[in-house]
Amino acid sequence: MSGKFTGFLVNEKGGKLVKGEYAPPPLGERDIDIAVTHNGLCHTDCHMRDNEWGVTQYPFVPGHEVVGTVKAIGKLVTQFKVGERVGYAWIKDSCGSCRNCVKGEENICVAGYTGLITMGGNGGFQPVMRAPAAFAFKIPDALDSVSAAPLLCAGITVYSPLKAHMNRPGMKVGVIGVGGLGHMAVKFAAAMGAEVYAISTSPDKEAECKKMGADHFVVSSEAETKLSSTLDLIINTVSAKNDYTKQLTMLANDGTLCLVGLPVEDVVIPVTGLVFFQKKVVGSIVGGRKDMIEMLELAAVKQIKPTCETMPLSQVNEAMAKVEANKARYRIVLTTDI
Repeated sequence: MSGKFTGFLVNEKGGKLVKGEYAPPPLGERDIDIAVTHNGLCHTDCHMRDNEWGVTQYPFVPGHEVVGTVKAIGKLVTQFKVGERVGYAWIKDSCGSCRNCVKGEENICVAGYTGLITMGGNGGFQPVMRAPAAFAFKIPDALDSVSAAPLLCAGITVYSPLKAHMNRPGMKVGVIGVGGLGHMAVKFAAAMGAEVYAISTSPDKEAECKKMGADHFVVSSEAETKLSSTLDLIINTVSAKNDYTKQLTMLANDGTLCLVGLPVEDVVIPVTGLVFFQKKVVGSIVGGRKDMIEMLELAAVKQIKPTCETMPLSQVNEAMAKVEANKARYRIVLTTDI
């Protein structure tokens, strides 16, 4: 495919997304084009729009929970055929040869991975997207495209740390923040055999959390008292400033606080609790290809699906405002209408 592509671009820091054209690089030997049908909307797209992490290059097309069908393939691509349904996530390339990449852990590539929408890369908020075939994932038939899209970021972001840190049955797992990421953490943790504690600032989410698989629901303002020295693992999904010192008090001895949200502020924690009670604070960034394939298979077999609402891609600015106002329940999926 040649010529210009059309999509929703961000042209400046903090700017609205506007429909426009750009010239993509030629279709490479190992690239594919996909006809995009669905995009999960992640809070990261808002961070990237505003260059809050310093890795945005304007203009660019956001969108990194992308589902569509293969439209064209480079001459060296053998793993896909035109018409197959595939998805793209946060990562679009890595060195492929370091000790982590060869294990399928490209998210911690020694040389550093290349993000789909970082440094001027163009994501899925467009009818046709071009990217390396190596980081496209076949979508299982048992997953519809609306459900599959958020799994590609929200799903993998919580599945990977749960897999890494849940080392025995019946672990008490707390999920802080029941939004796009958090509601998937509740569902996956329950499916993986945890005793799940949903922790939220919104009391009206209790009934929904219980339906998602949470065994307990605790309002955030009461969590420090009610959950003192209780949890074996906390998955913190919050992207705003929050109190990590209080969260450490909720951990049992030898417990782990895992951060998957990305606030722009630094983390400040007391060292004594870490040392005397052998508690740990760790981070986790999305997941590599190995975990992605496992996660999609598990979601398909167990029918672990995000709770979604759909909006047309042409309303992307309104959808972003809804996400930033914490009004999405629980993930917005944009359907291509341009």
